[in-house]
Amino acid sequence: MAVFVPKNISWQLTLYSVVVGIFIGIFSTSLLRYYLKRNIKFESFGGRELIKIVVSILLASLLFGLLNVFFGFIYVHFGPALTDAELQLYRSYDNFWIQVINSLFMIGSWVVTYLVIKLLLKLNQDRIERLELNTTLKQAQLNTLKGQINPHFMFNSLNNIRGLMLEDVEKSREMLTKLSEILRYSLTKNNINDIPVREELDVVDNYIDLSKIQFEDRLEFVKNVDADTLDLRIPPMVIQLLIENAAKHGIANLKNGGRIVLTITKEGDNLLIEVRNTGKLKIEKGSTQLGLKNIKQRLKLLYADKASFDLQEVSEEVVANIIIPMS
Repeated sequence: MAVFVPKNISWQLTLYSVVVGIFIGIFSTSLLRYYLKRNIKFESFGGRELIKIVVSILLASLLFGLLNVFFGFIYVHFGPALTDAELQLYRSYDNFWIQVINSLFMIGSWVVTYLVIKLLLKLNQDRIERLELNTTLKQAQLNTLKGQINPHFMFNSLNNIRGLMLEDVEKSREMLTKLSEILRYSLTKNNINDIPVREELDVVDNYIDLSKIQFEDRLEFVKNVDADTLDLRIPPMVIQLLIENAAKHGIANLKNGGRIVLTITKEGDNLLIEVRNTGKLKIEKGSTQLGLKNIKQRLKLLYADKASFDLQEVSEEVVANIIIPMS
């Protein structure tokens, strides 16, 4: 049935055409919108997505034409008797393929309008997100600095080194050097976006050596790092913060201690960083989770949605995974 009707058509047919036309239009485009919303990804728009759009337009047009023919048939056979003008109008629109071709223009125009609106909304949302990220950049940098220079770690390290001086002065001097290296690193790298993996690993080694003064045999550290990842660049202190989190919230809470395993590999164009520690994933009361928030903020700021960070408990272990794009 056509929504727009010529003169000399009864008000019953006019009303029926308008109501049915609106219903068919809303029904068809609602299904189409549901499909597009769930299946079209603007982030990776390409030939595949274009094919999906074209196929969905064809299917929606077929549905639109079928419903038009169906409701036209219903009115003709079960509605009021048709006048000559109405009968002529019905015959001109009774062909299924004519209805499909007519609906193609309408559905196609609707899809173009819908996609343009979606694109504009996404661009606006991306712009707002970038503005929000920029406004929080200074605060994120401040939080990163706070997370890097952990006061409790500082005090514990100094106290442990002081106690060690009574047993091994040379070892104490070595530990003071490692602590100063960590402080120097955290201060000088605070405003740098990326560093080689090998530099980050030096800080991790210093941190583990200092932690072992406190934990002694309760802490076992295993490092599995592929050689081809050492020169790849990552945000500074990301791995160190994961190790610190594993030691502070994992090993420190276990009477018999546990193990921290660091694994760094390259898979395709992505760098995979995994820190696995013995323990349970539980958030202590009063914990700010500052280190983890810093990691998420910096990954979001530097890589948008291309990088990811995940923390979960797997088989009596807490596993942190970071994926960083290298291209």
